[in-house]
Amino acid sequence: MCRVARFVAYYGLLRHMPASTGLFGSFWQRMRFHCCRRLFLACGENVNIERGAYFGGGRTIRIGENSGMGINAIVPRGTTIGANVMMGPDVTIIAQNHRFSRLDVPMNAQGFDVERPVTIGDDVWIGTRVIILPGVTIGAGSILGAGAVIAKDVPERAIVVGNPMRVLRFREQQDASETPLRRDSGPTPASTLERQHLGG
Repeated sequence: MCRVARFVAYYGLLRHMPASTGLFGSFWQRMRFHCCRRLFLACGENVNIERGAYFGGGRTIRIGENSGMGINAIVPRGTTIGANVMMGPDVTIIAQNHRFSRLDVPMNAQGFDVERPVTIGDDVWIGTRVIILPGVTIGAGSILGAGAVIAKDVPERAIVVGNPMRVLRFREQQDASETPLRRDSGPTPASTLERQHLGG
């Protein structure tokens, strides 16, 4: 299938099919993956492109293995997403803004700033409705709490919440014998304070 046919197949059909957790979700997840992997500049294995995700033509987008674009995500050209990245619904990534410096010209006639692509490191969790602004780098192992507006670089392993964004704390290595991973239980519950901020 040629690139144009894949583009039409994704935006005309696959983008509107059920999410990975919906009816026949695993089938549609595989279909979106096999279609999109050839649209992106680079795409790892086991990537999940969810229902409604928008990424333009995809030519300059990189996404690592075991990562995903969440439901209704907006991912602009030039974005790099590392490996093992989780993304909640309605995440918006922005790579450029409108110019507004001139008062004698309407803002919608001033054009755009130069694009500044966003880079997301490995093992990042992006919560529901997070907004990431142009030029930001998200450090590996970090968590962006639901609804956070990310206007500057995020350090590695930082847990970031709010608007304006602030670092809640940093993740620390725990003894595996103290907190065994259980496939049937999901992530270890967060503290009461973190539950108020994190989502995805």
